[in-house]
Amino acid sequence: MTSVTDDLPLAADFPKATVEDWRKLVDGVLKGTPFEKLVGKTYDGLKIDPLYPRARGVAPVVGRPAAAPWQIVQRIDHPDAVAANAQALTDLENGATGLSLVFAGSNGAHGFGLEPTADAVAKVLKDIHLDAGIGIELDIGPQSRMAAIHVAEYVKSNGLDPAACNIRFGLDPLAACAVWGHSPYTWEEIVPAVTGGIKGLAALGFKGPFASADGRVIHDAGGSEVQELAFVLACGVAYLRAIESAGVPLEQAQGMIYARLSADADQFLTMAKFRALRLLWARIETACGLTPKPLFIAADTAWRMLTQRDPYVNMLRATIATFAAGLAGANAITVLPHTLALGLPDPFARRAARNTQALLLEESNLAKVSDPAAGAGGIETLTAQLCDAVWALFQESEKAGGAFAALQQGLFQSKVAAARKARDANIAERRDVLTGASEFPNLHERETAVLKATPVALAPYGEQKYKFDALPPVRLAEPFEALRDKSDAALKARGARPKVFLANLGTAADFTARATFAKSFFEAGGIEAVDSEGFADPATLAAAFKASGAGLACLCSSDKVYAEHAEAAAKALQTAGSRHIYLAGRPTDAEAALRAAGVTGFVFAGGDALATLQEAYLRMEQA
Repeated sequence: MTSVTDDLPLAADFPKATVEDWRKLVDGVLKGTPFEKLVGKTYDGLKIDPLYPRARGVAPVVGRPAAAPWQIVQRIDHPDAVAANAQALTDLENGATGLSLVFAGSNGAHGFGLEPTADAVAKVLKDIHLDAGIGIELDIGPQSRMAAIHVAEYVKSNGLDPAACNIRFGLDPLAACAVWGHSPYTWEEIVPAVTGGIKGLAALGFKGPFASADGRVIHDAGGSEVQELAFVLACGVAYLRAIESAGVPLEQAQGMIYARLSADADQFLTMAKFRALRLLWARIETACGLTPKPLFIAADTAWRMLTQRDPYVNMLRATIATFAAGLAGANAITVLPHTLALGLPDPFARRAARNTQALLLEESNLAKVSDPAAGAGGIETLTAQLCDAVWALFQESEKAGGAFAALQQGLFQSKVAAARKARDANIAERRDVLTGASEFPNLHERETAVLKATPVALAPYGEQKYKFDALPPVRLAEPFEALRDKSDAALKARGARPKVFLANLGTAADFTARATFAKSFFEAGGIEAVDSEGFADPATLAAAFKASGAGLACLCSSDKVYAEHAEAAAKALQTAGSRHIYLAGRPTDAEAALRAAGVTGFVFAGGDALATLQEAYLRMEQA
């Protein structure tokens, strides 16, 4: 059969494109700006060039079986076991192929979770056919570790064949230690308990996997991709050694471990991260004398990227994250409902989370192609860079004595803290944008519905005998949300939000761009922008400011108009009672004169928006 391209060699009608030709075009646009400005960097310092050639001689990274879909896993975390069971049955009836049983006190509980008792487990699993191929994942912590035993007992008491049940038991004391920052036991004391549980479950006939190497704890704490992957490797190797030391052959232990990763809205970096983990784990298996087998990787969409404000944008972030993890070969994906940061998700939020995956699988057919990123120069390069950097950090943890010793010495924590500091700075300056929170806020959004539920109360976890720095989960939008909370409190108490008057100078062509920027800037902190027409007369401007009821003012216009009218406008606003006068734009040679006229701050892209907004609240409180 002759293809269309054989009959219509369209490319032959155009000159062959070269990198040199492309560079000439780019340099023309840059107009003297260094080309390096187009080269990005990850938080691990890995370079991302603007253009890559096709990677030659590479093979697809083996993940899921060819054309096999990933498990559509739905989160079950309602504290009421009967309500949780109803949610689980609804999910399974409407497209979910797996359930993540999130128990209170686990790494992924985020405030809620199931009660870790035998009675609660029985109620949650009622009428769920565990031997029908449904994927079950347990998200447990130190206070809920008995949940794994209760699930196993439920299976046996109901006459089910353990080997027919697809259960990932999620035993992971190392991740729990990282999150809590302490342990009542040494690693030498933890190992017998963990391996005893694994051997006991295997003896009952469960096929596992049993131990989880959970990178989510690093990602949730603000860590980088290299740190997340290195922690997974360190924990995976620690569990592999522990299981072997308990008398289990390595070939059998190999299938007892699986990994958990976070997937976020950085599509290409997420894809490279999942691909890199498979290559790195295969390297470890080879070093152990094992024949590499595809590692089971479960993914959660990232907790840290969720926002409380404009939560519907979380759906878009989750879609990108699911897309990336699915294409990169994740075996199971859990989409965190878009309202989880606000409370317990309602049926609509759960349905949206479930259908995010169903649409990508059933309508977009993403699983039909194995590793579509294979050969893509950018992703292949990024995957290789990740592998090299991760291996170096993993070797550091090995030299420290393994995962537990590395935590005791603060190896991972110090690196996560550095990445978090850099990330926080970029969020404060809005270089990393959180749509709906740090950019494009909506001060008039409606309240989002969540379920009312009382979290399960748990006893404190053990004696804090061995302490080290903790890695608690964070959400990146929290600092901006705190300012929005202040604004809401003012609205509730006084009937009005804090306001900034946009003192627009000149014509619409002069001020629209900067007025639009200033509105988004201030409203990201909950300070309502009061817009205005363009002014030329300082007295009229001052009268409009007084009528607005605002305590702050921001001059908005072009540099040309500022040169002619900004000083007079600032003096008029100051006389009219403005407690603080901003100017939308970067400081120029005229800064001293403008400050003398009353301008006290400048707002511009790349400035520390968070610090500026926090300072604005302080000024308003002091007035």
